[in-house]
Amino acid sequence: MTVRTRFAPSPTGYLHVGGARTALFCYLYARRHGGQFVLRIEDTDLERSTAESVNAILEGMTWLGLDYDEGPFYQTQRFDRYNAIIDELLAKGLAYRCDCPKERLEKLRIDQMARKQKPRYDGCCRLKQVDPNQPHVIRFRNPADGVVIVDDLIRGRVPFANEELDDLIIRRTDGAPTYNLSVVVDDADMQITHVIRGDDHLTNTPRQINILRALGHEPPRYAHVPMILGDDGARLSKRHGAVSVIAYRDQGYLPEALLNYLVRLGWSHGDQEIFSIEEMIALFDIGDVNKSASAFNTDKLDWLNQQYLQHAEPSRIARLLSPHMGRLDIDPSTGPDLADVVKAQAARAKTLTELAEISAFCYRDFDEFDEASAKKHLRLVAREPLEKLRAAFDLMAFEDWTPEQLKRVVERVAEELETNMGKVAQPLRVAIVGRAASPGIDETLMLVGKEATLRRIDKALAYIAVRGGEAS
Repeated sequence: MTVRTRFAPSPTGYLHVGGARTALFCYLYARRHGGQFVLRIEDTDLERSTAESVNAILEGMTWLGLDYDEGPFYQTQRFDRYNAIIDELLAKGLAYRCDCPKERLEKLRIDQMARKQKPRYDGCCRLKQVDPNQPHVIRFRNPADGVVIVDDLIRGRVPFANEELDDLIIRRTDGAPTYNLSVVVDDADMQITHVIRGDDHLTNTPRQINILRALGHEPPRYAHVPMILGDDGARLSKRHGAVSVIAYRDQGYLPEALLNYLVRLGWSHGDQEIFSIEEMIALFDIGDVNKSASAFNTDKLDWLNQQYLQHAEPSRIARLLSPHMGRLDIDPSTGPDLADVVKAQAARAKTLTELAEISAFCYRDFDEFDEASAKKHLRLVAREPLEKLRAAFDLMAFEDWTPEQLKRVVERVAEELETNMGKVAQPLRVAIVGRAASPGIDETLMLVGKEATLRRIDKALAYIAVRGGEAS
């Protein structure tokens, strides 16, 4: 048997990280078993489905690198197929027309709840001849007794009594097929062997199994993945911060870091934290996913992203960093090679956005010194070291502006003043960066360049002349 999985999002919004995790699990399971991964767009909700949402889903899948073997298939393009199946069920007596008015159904629901019963359709039209030319819905004739066993790959055997399952609507009054019918037909036609999806669909599964069996199909294997929670224990939503895959991209996360984080939400392999996509494929098993919900931890995602930033090829990170520099109105071509900036700065940032922000000094002058850094390091005692450094830098030829030569200049000034390197390097760092944190002083000087270094030292000396006494 060839394994075939499917990811079937509804295009009513962005690609949620919960959906992305489901897509990842489907992808990994198919890839591990040499199978196919199918993308299906379940757009039968005509009022809420939008082209923008479809594009957001496709964009998110592409960014994550979850390439699918077939699709995307659109349910709205298969209505003729669904209606043919519904007509077949009607002809076999496995479905029937229902013209119960909304008022009757609402009263039935209220009465059942008052008796502490589960609200469900009472089969009023099962034996009734309903005029097909009058407004009606089509209901599936669910078995009246027996038990449906969902042999879930994560949860184990989950029984559902048929008497608790009502005759669900499979075609609305307007002629549109419903979700549960469309899904069943698609899974059968597309020969899906394993359905991996969120556990909010668990109650749909016995209904879908009954429809599949009525059509003469063996149901696929099911795995219902627990939901993702926010750090407050509630279901992850916008109020917890970014939940859209594209929002994480725009905030400067790498796709491999997000995938690595998502695969670890409910699944583990010993104490290993960092997985390449090849390792995920080799090691992932849906049966090892936890039954309980997992909490999203942004700090952990930040840590993972930082690991990937540090160890990825600098030229690749530079390509990804470039648009983030552009959002700061910085043209990276006007300063040092962006790959060199990445080499110097990657270990100091958690995201590409943060990397861009802390690297802006390499391309443009800053407006103000960090107050705490200036108060500590731009004091009157720093004036002489800065003046000597400026004079030495001014005499350096362009070809001598290398990390090795720059380090020697700073060391020589420290020796001349008979002081330690920190008393020279820290005021210099604040002078050219605006704050007390940066890469090594030699790397920092190299990235900033001679002209900007001299200009910024002059700014620091002017600051000391005005406010240096206050900081002493």
